[in-house]
Amino acid sequence: MYTQCPECLTVFKLGSAELAAAHGSVRCSHCNAIFNALPTLSEQLPAEPIGTLERHPEQSAPPQLGLPVFRPKRSAQGSLFVDPDERPRAHDRAAGPPQFTRARRRAHTRGNGRWIAGSLFLLLLLGGEIAWAERALWINDSALRPWLERACSTLPCQLPLRRDDSLLQLASRDIRPHPSVPGALIISATLQNAADFAQAFPTVEITLSDLDEQRIAMRRFRPAEYVSDPRVLALGLAAQATAPLVFEVADPGKNAVAFEFNFE
Repeated sequence: MYTQCPECLTVFKLGSAELAAAHGSVRCSHCNAIFNALPTLSEQLPAEPIGTLERHPEQSAPPQLGLPVFRPKRSAQGSLFVDPDERPRAHDRAAGPPQFTRARRRAHTRGNGRWIAGSLFLLLLLGGEIAWAERALWINDSALRPWLERACSTLPCQLPLRRDDSLLQLASRDIRPHPSVPGALIISATLQNAADFAQAFPTVEITLSDLDEQRIAMRRFRPAEYVSDPRVLALGLAAQATAPLVFEVADPGKNAVAFEFNFE
């Protein structure tokens, strides 16, 4: 009999011993692939040139054999041979693939389950990392913020204050020489929160420039550098409230005629 490897299309000659050894499974000596020899099993080779052997059509139920060549007899003890009439007929048994095929299918299903579980875990982990990286969008979203606050009231967590720099305004600002430190300036301003919620104090950037709007000096002040009370810093700037800001900077010279505030 002959069979063909589905991977490299090599045709092999085999006998019943090789076919029965692993219930139809064989290994290709050319590409080392393991395949089922039964679908392309043939008693004769087709005429050359040989392309692919014809595959036997699959049936939902096993075919019934109707041409017997031998029927064993019952022994005197009734134990060595079994009357085939007393055996369950092939077509009476539940139709389905051979036992070795079902075993492999179950093992393959278990392997797929582990891959699916691992993929879902990695997908959840990736989603968590993306949510953490973009946490500012979730925290400052007016629709999601109440849900997060209710969740944190149940869980032991503390949400950071909201931030919307577009709603922070300067009600007044002024620059003058430092009264007690030579070569220094005092920059004062009044910060107003126009939002309807408390905001975290921003990082303030002050830029000094000349008449040609060329930058001469620039410095950033973190909230802890201009708010000395930790409790006020933790509570933030209340809704519709104002806060005085005072900064001490080195005098860059007479060319500094303009200054600008920016929030980060």
